[in-house]
Amino acid sequence: MGMAAVVCFGEVLLRLSAPGRELLLQSPRLEVCVGGAETNVAVALSRWGHAVRLASVLPDNALGAAALDELRRHGVDVSAVLRRPGRMGLYFLAPGAGHRPSEVVYDRAGSAFATAPDALDWPRVFDGADHLHVSGVTPALGPASAQAAIAAVRAARNAGLRVSFDGNYRARLWQAWDGDAAGLLRQVLDQADIAFVDHRDVALLLGRRFEEADPAARFAAAADAAFAAFPRLARMACTVRTTHSVDHHALQGLMALREGTRHTTRTVEVRGIVDRIGGGDAFAAGVLHGLRSGLGDAEALEFGLGAGVLKHTLPGDVMLLRASDVAAFVDAGQLDVRR
Repeated sequence: MGMAAVVCFGEVLLRLSAPGRELLLQSPRLEVCVGGAETNVAVALSRWGHAVRLASVLPDNALGAAALDELRRHGVDVSAVLRRPGRMGLYFLAPGAGHRPSEVVYDRAGSAFATAPDALDWPRVFDGADHLHVSGVTPALGPASAQAAIAAVRAARNAGLRVSFDGNYRARLWQAWDGDAAGLLRQVLDQADIAFVDHRDVALLLGRRFEEADPAARFAAAADAAFAAFPRLARMACTVRTTHSVDHHALQGLMALREGTRHTTRTVEVRGIVDRIGGGDAFAAGVLHGLRSGLGDAEALEFGLGAGVLKHTLPGDVMLLRASDVAAFVDAGQLDVRR
């Protein structure tokens, strides 16, 4: 029998980007790639040697077929992806430049996933799996998706799977249907073993503020509150991002464990950014890879930070570099040509 699988549940998207640093439709061209928060995690983990199954709903048309082919190309098991009538979820990206931030326009309403996410047979999806990864994007899409996310994490818990949750709060998606973000996300996080959330996510969920001046102290206070509110939660991790310009950020990783241990990585200056989309997903995938590969918590956090940093060097949503590439960066920060 092969290794137990990680199941990632969420919508597969097509990203349509303005070329270069243009505004949307400044010239009549768009560059297309496959992405989405949970898809990005699935692809990274699969490329790093893990058995990964994506649970989703795709339209029964040429766009859905192309997305499936892309997932298969990266070794992701798509046996739990349903095909249904409907449209493909899209988002449009105008990449930022200098002091002009990137801008995202969502076009996901009424997609095949958003209208039929409850059609998945969870006992079949979870067969041979030991871990479910979800994000806050799915419950933000609408009432049906929110209930499907809650049902998924509860079914996973009942089946004995570990659950990871990435906050990925998307205000525009919640506002589109006036959804109860705090109430619904609490029900998802209540089932999680590990959460990729920061103090802002915890503040939203618990209706309180964390105002410590030091980022690490603020994270620690939020973690203490989260552990008190969510008894199953064992680990909480996030990145601290300082944005100097679109092309220059600084990233640091933080992790808190329920028993009180805290881990902090070095701060990495990230210059010459190619594409920051998917950096958080690469971080989450990196931490999960480390934990599933037997690394200690501190080492898994370092690997996650390395994966997140290196994702900034790649265009598109997904992290395509090998685990050995990430490990080499973590170990030495080597920038020399490897011959």
